[in-house]
Amino acid sequence: MRYKQFGSTGVEVSALTIGTWAIGGANWGDVSKNDSIKAIHAMLDNGVNSIDTAPAYNFGESERVVGEALQGRRDKVFLTTKTAVYNTKEQPFVKDGRRESVLRLCEESLKNLRTDYIDLMIVHWPDIEHKAPFAETMGALEELKQAGKIRFVGVSNFDKGQIEEIRKYGDVVALQPPFSMVDRSAEKLMKWTSSLGMANMTYGSLGAGILTGAVRTLPNFAPDDMRFVFYDFFKEPKFSQIMKLLTVLDEIAAAHNAPVAQVAVNWNAQKDFVSTSLCGVRNAQEAIENCQGFTWSLSPDEMQMIDDAIDTYL
Repeated sequence: MRYKQFGSTGVEVSALTIGTWAIGGANWGDVSKNDSIKAIHAMLDNGVNSIDTAPAYNFGESERVVGEALQGRRDKVFLTTKTAVYNTKEQPFVKDGRRESVLRLCEESLKNLRTDYIDLMIVHWPDIEHKAPFAETMGALEELKQAGKIRFVGVSNFDKGQIEEIRKYGDVVALQPPFSMVDRSAEKLMKWTSSLGMANMTYGSLGAGILTGAVRTLPNFAPDDMRFVFYDFFKEPKFSQIMKLLTVLDEIAAAHNAPVAQVAVNWNAQKDFVSTSLCGVRNAQEAIENCQGFTWSLSPDEMQMIDDAIDTYL
């Protein structure tokens, strides 16, 4: 496994972070809790020391699975969860950065995760429901830091102006943006945050699975499947464009006698503005395969070949 400094924190974090949206189970197809726990253990056994979850992932179910998986291993893991977003039966993904919500969600997360502290608490989305000012949200997070319940604060899905504003009220050490070969929309922002000394932990790093190469024909996902709702990779015209990119990745993967997913995780990890990449895994086999991608590296020519193909096809 490779490790990088996580921004200004002084912590070394593995190039892969275990992403856990899918293991919450809601709208991600068939998900087995037992397989999910085995996958987490396999990642940890192969050198991964970072895991990311959120209360919004199926009413805290993802956090509860993570909490169970980390029993006896908590001290070996840089644990990230999120705040200011939660689900209700009436409305999914309520964005609420008010002080009382931030404090309540932290207590619920600590219980779900079976821990007494969280390494990184990320503001999941800016508050558009109640329009709580960033000063209020950060004030609550600073209270939690002072109480020893969280160590660091980060943000996700924030633009440059929002990051500049929230940083006026406290130390923000990390950004969690979408980033992969099939979504480079945040690249300029990530280079800027990196220049500030912030860590960048990318989500959607395997393009919701499309960069594993496992899907080669347009799938018929359920209408509420998150791979269909949240991402546009499995819809035309992008799907056919990505299939052309995969032919280039196939060539590189064959040269290394490696699966396509390892090409994708290496490409992310070898970007100097990426601190760690979230990768969701459903079983131990996928976990081990992704980790083994770091037994080799892409050459500069191969990195350029991929970048050129992205510019050509996407």
